[in-house]
Amino acid sequence: MRDETVKLALPAAGDATERPISLAIVAMGGQGGGVLTDWIVQLAENHGWVAQSTSVPGVAQRTGATIYYIEAMPPLDGRKPILSLTPTPGDVDVVMASEFMEAGRSILRGLVTPDRTTLIASNHRSFAIGEKIAPGNGIADGSAVSGAIGVAAKNEIIFDMNALSIANGSVISAALFGALASSGVLPFTRESYLDVIGAGGKGAKASIQTFDAAFDRAQGKTPDVAPAAQPAKATAAPAPVSDPQLAALITRMKQELPQQAVAMAQAGLRKVVDFQDIAYGAEYLDILKSLHAADRASNGAAHDFAFTQTAAKYLANAMSYDDVIRVADLKTRATRRARVEKELELADNQLLQTTEFMHPRMEEVMGTLPAGLARWLDARPGLVGWLDRRINIGRRVRTYSLPWFLALYAVGGMRGMRRRSLRHAVETAHRDEWLKVATDAVATNYQLGVEVLQCRRLVKGYSDTHSRGLSKFDKALSAVKLIARRDDAADWARRLREAALKDPAGKELDGVIQTIKTFA
Repeated sequence: MRDETVKLALPAAGDATERPISLAIVAMGGQGGGVLTDWIVQLAENHGWVAQSTSVPGVAQRTGATIYYIEAMPPLDGRKPILSLTPTPGDVDVVMASEFMEAGRSILRGLVTPDRTTLIASNHRSFAIGEKIAPGNGIADGSAVSGAIGVAAKNEIIFDMNALSIANGSVISAALFGALASSGVLPFTRESYLDVIGAGGKGAKASIQTFDAAFDRAQGKTPDVAPAAQPAKATAAPAPVSDPQLAALITRMKQELPQQAVAMAQAGLRKVVDFQDIAYGAEYLDILKSLHAADRASNGAAHDFAFTQTAAKYLANAMSYDDVIRVADLKTRATRRARVEKELELADNQLLQTTEFMHPRMEEVMGTLPAGLARWLDARPGLVGWLDRRINIGRRVRTYSLPWFLALYAVGGMRGMRRRSLRHAVETAHRDEWLKVATDAVATNYQLGVEVLQCRRLVKGYSDTHSRGLSKFDKALSAVKLIARRDDAADWARRLREAALKDPAGKELDGVIQTIKTFA
């Protein structure tokens, strides 16, 4: 085939050494990444430069950050340059990261290089969804990023810009802009940066104050700003209660349990009563009393009654499982709306609307039905399948619209039916089996009994998450029974739990179980 392509001479507009200044900004929602990008573009254009910006949006709920990319350079002999739309690894002058692990991801992408890149980043952490939903401690290791920065970047400006921006009443984009001005990468004066911010009007005063503070901090003229203090944790002496029935249960609890377990048991009692009612709280204390009796019989005093303390925590968690009723109740509470408004820093004249994705399955619906009716349905898979095809549909629910709020509020009010439901019967049977294994274990191996109780950490969440955790829990409990008579049974139980928590896929847990089977 003959090539008939018309080829035109395209001589270079200038020497190869003439190149734009390139900047990549990695920011999360609400941090002003778009505003920062506009500021930099406006800064360049105010000096007669040609500037271009693009962005690749990330995903909501902190699963990914948006990457903004800017190229800017002065025109050559009146001719405008053709600028790139995306950053090229090894060819970025400035990388600005609004969060520490995002700086690490920029290094992994090759955007930060030791011969060219100035890295400007905040060293605070904003945990990703993957870190939050891990069954165990899923927090990424920041030390790996710290070590890489010193090797990967030509220059670095790293400090807690989040704390600095909060202290000055602005957002982190203003702090990043100030650090950029301090770096000297762009050939513009400090006053030029301030002119750009001042032209913004609303919020300019706080942004300028944050800019100045970040500029001085990057120059080493001021110390770091300490992060805001976290709310104090609950003390061992909770606030008194106004409900006389709950107060009576607390008095009973203090009489029946050792002092070492009182604080945890009181927190557990409140949780169980909030989940259901006073009668359910009394059942919690009944079970806890019997577990404490087994603890005493196993010389628990010599172990500081660790078995009772652990049981107080994990029994409350087991009895307060997440079902459809619980989820609907939590989503319609005024305290939940107040918390969301606080996190969003909502102004008095702003309205809040929340849209949530819900995907109920027929299993959840059957779980709320009376146990007899649910089992009758379960024996008819054809009918269950027909119903599931109509129920198992993803829905976007506007939580605080009146129709959806009333629907969820009605479901949340079904707690009076909960103890007759199939889900409650299944949870109770599962709970009782777990406690029997723990009680049998503590009689012969005290630490093993404690470890069995702690295995309840594997069960959490709702729907598919709950099912996966429950599967791991059952596997771990079955494996514990195989090595219950060994002297090192407690160590193996801990390994099983840690393996299950570490690996969401469950491969590490399966590996430990296979090892146990070789000598059990």
